[in-house]
Amino acid sequence: MNTEYKVELEAFEGPLDLLPHLIRQQEIDIYDIPIATITDQYLQYLQMMADLNVTVAGDFLVMASTLIYIKSKMLLPTDPAVLDEVEDPRRELVQQLLEHEKFKDAAQLLYERETVELAVWARGANEFEEDEKEMVNATLFDLVHAFHTIVERYKDQIGMDVPRETITLEQKLDEIRRLLKVKRYFYFSMFLRQKISRLHLVVTVLALLELTKSHEVRLFQKGIFEDIRISAC
Repeated sequence: MNTEYKVELEAFEGPLDLLPHLIRQQEIDIYDIPIATITDQYLQYLQMMADLNVTVAGDFLVMASTLIYIKSKMLLPTDPAVLDEVEDPRRELVQQLLEHEKFKDAAQLLYERETVELAVWARGANEFEEDEKEMVNATLFDLVHAFHTIVERYKDQIGMDVPRETITLEQKLDEIRRLLKVKRYFYFSMFLRQKISRLHLVVTVLALLELTKSHEVRLFQKGIFEDIRISAC
């Protein structure tokens, strides 16, 4: 697919965010990561992001090489006589993930506290929706997966890109902002109620990334792989 729209992934998330995302999805013990499975899934996500014209930072490619290296090390036969002396090749990676998650959790806690205080001050605590309490924050990677799933599931509904079709990122940003002025929230799947081109879908995802980055919208899910709810901050 050719489109002039690109987004730099490093502005939103990094490889140390993608790996915990995959680990949580599979409910894997972080101290016993099945490195072959995680490596394959990691590479699949890189391909999904390439399909979306998301430009991955060099750190993602370095991590891909690291995972492949660890995978190859773990496939090598180990001498039983020195088994206790061999260091687990995953050890350094696990430490990196734990440190990253610790600092990210602290930053997220501060952000959520500030967001709640501002929301309560502006609208009053009683206006929060009860079902939103049951939802979890969706990540960039959830949005990428939702895009991939929609394209695969609704191939017949997604129209072919029209030659010389034009849709600007600014137009899509304005459209989403207008929607959120009349609705508290809407779902990502809403864009499939009418026939939509792949280009429109890509620009929609990029617009959501921009609005998430600027803290104008928040993304929620009721569970893994569920439809994504877009709410105004």
